[in-house]
Amino acid sequence: MSTDTIKKRITRAAAVVILVLFATAQAAAYYAQYKEQYYRLYHLHYIQYPDDTMENIYWLEKALKADFANPLYALALIENETQWEKYRDLFMMHMNLKMIEQYLLLGSKWDKREAYFYNAPWKEQNLESLKTAESCYEAALTYWRSAKDWADKAGEKRFRFIFLERVQYWEDEAFRISEGSLDYERIVNRELDRLRKIRAKFEAMDDKTY
Repeated sequence: MSTDTIKKRITRAAAVVILVLFATAQAAAYYAQYKEQYYRLYHLHYIQYPDDTMENIYWLEKALKADFANPLYALALIENETQWEKYRDLFMMHMNLKMIEQYLLLGSKWDKREAYFYNAPWKEQNLESLKTAESCYEAALTYWRSAKDWADKAGEKRFRFIFLERVQYWEDEAFRISEGSLDYERIVNRELDRLRKIRAKFEAMDDKTY
């Protein structure tokens, strides 16, 4: 399954959610237009089924593409232009990190932790599943590059004494990226290396394996 196919499935899954939102509009109307509003639609599910993860990816993608709300409605207290600029950098970094988390979670749904000999009759299905997982992990890598760029911007010297307390968690994320304790490139590449070893085991299977 290609990345484009995954995105189409994400769009279809989210479309169901949107229909539900419209159907219940009279009870609790919610019109999303800005980044902060779409971010509020992102949430963790008790049981994270693939469609739940795809729904979250959909809302996060909408948040990344939308405009920022007026600083009055920001998720942090904004009192000047410098705080506003750092807030936007941190927000974009955080959104990209959430996208990474969701794509890693989505990939894990198709990943195979081991290639057991008795899985040989379903070799092709397992290889296709691994291909889908690989696409998700590779998508996560692209968002890591963006997250790192935004973290670098938020860490510029002119922001050194600017602290946005209401989004302290975002500040911590940026700091962890700068010092290297948060490195999704290392994590994702480790998953990709493991996946490729599992794929090689499946590809080596033949009609004598089982």
